[in-house]
Amino acid sequence: MNIICSNSGKKIMEDMLDLISGLPFEILRRILSLLPLEEAVRTSTLSTVWRNLWTPFQVDMDFDANPRTIHEDRKRVIQVIGTILRSYYDCPEVWKLCLNFPESKKDLIVLATKGAENEVHFEFSKREKISGKFKLKLEQTCQGFSNNPTKKASFSLLKTLHLRSVSHLAKDLVSALFSNCQLLESLKIEKCVGLESLDIKAGNCLQNLAVLDCPDIVDLTISTPILESFSYQGVLPRIHLVNTLNLIHVVLYLKDGLGNNEFDCEEILLLLASLKEVEILTISGWLLEWLCSAGVIFRCLRFQFNKLKELRWIDSLINRAKRDSLACFLNVAPILERLFIKIERTNSSAPCPYFHQYWHEPHLWMDFATVESNTSQFDHLKVVTFLGFGIKEDQLLLMELLLKKASMLNSMSVILPTNRIWRVVKVSLHDQPKQALSNHQNQFAVLSLTKDFFFGFTEEIYGGHCSTNA
Repeated sequence: MNIICSNSGKKIMEDMLDLISGLPFEILRRILSLLPLEEAVRTSTLSTVWRNLWTPFQVDMDFDANPRTIHEDRKRVIQVIGTILRSYYDCPEVWKLCLNFPESKKDLIVLATKGAENEVHFEFSKREKISGKFKLKLEQTCQGFSNNPTKKASFSLLKTLHLRSVSHLAKDLVSALFSNCQLLESLKIEKCVGLESLDIKAGNCLQNLAVLDCPDIVDLTISTPILESFSYQGVLPRIHLVNTLNLIHVVLYLKDGLGNNEFDCEEILLLLASLKEVEILTISGWLLEWLCSAGVIFRCLRFQFNKLKELRWIDSLINRAKRDSLACFLNVAPILERLFIKIERTNSSAPCPYFHQYWHEPHLWMDFATVESNTSQFDHLKVVTFLGFGIKEDQLLLMELLLKKASMLNSMSVILPTNRIWRVVKVSLHDQPKQALSNHQNQFAVLSLTKDFFFGFTEEIYGGHCSTNA
């Protein structure tokens, strides 16, 4: 059936597509309540009608700068937030809190976006930039619940809390807010400029924690007994994990390098030792490279990653040092099943400093045969995926190493920056590469650097979306 669309026909189709916008506000709000909060917020870009659904309810509050009254002022704000949590909780909405400090001529603006699934996002902004570093301590206590059962009920609804751009002005408010969230299951803190130290002590509910892109952070301490997922992104701080024996999934995406912090090899090893029970680990390749350059031999450590089943390695490139340090780290992951190697060329590469160390045995940056002989067999490795990969010498040698050492390997694939997916197989030098590969039209072969076999690449022709998230 052929469809011819004139200008008038196009207008009719647009009107038909916009029929939903003509529904009553209460029905539109009901539609929003069925969406995840991030998706619901995006509807504000559809039209003026949808944007009006997100017009914030504004609350103005004045604060006295007198330290003797600051506690009472903080209680007032918590009461207002409790009201926000109780108000039509099945409908997403935005509240704008304008906190004025007349004596200091400073204002703090807080946008509270509330979702239908017991989720609240707080984004802090200030009209006057405040310089200087600050510390933030978040500790769950029962002090806010003792004499106010209504407030207890409102905060017990909150399961997910997202804090963005917390400033020095907001730190006391955020601490008081967190102390009331006794049943909080998920916490995200991001883009807090000036945050130098973060100390989190949670009870028996917090399961997911993410700390993202806080460029000034130096020290991060976490103590929560049932935490299962911890994600960190940004510069490398001192990370202390206390009483976190239930961790399963950890992300250490150190895309911004050291920042202004110092590299302490012993502290990093203590951190890795606290992660030895995790099952899924994402880590920046430069961290492993620096450890190896400082003299660390992973297979000589007192611990192994005996439960690690999935490793995601991220860096801006693969060179000889990074290739060999990854091979060294794989020696302490005896049951690894899935390996993802992701190249993000947009990230800046942190140059490795010079470490004064003495080598006690053949280790890294030797010839490839020595590296290969010092690498363990990968008896459980079944899937290897290269994302953003290019066909270069060090990358081909890494592929060769994995093909030799992984006797149970079921799948090796390469995902190019264009998202084209190629399946990789090992082809004997005695076979004709074109015949040894499948009959797919898109295929090619590359001679190994050792010149004793071919890498056969066959493009995967199938539907479905390929996820490249680390």
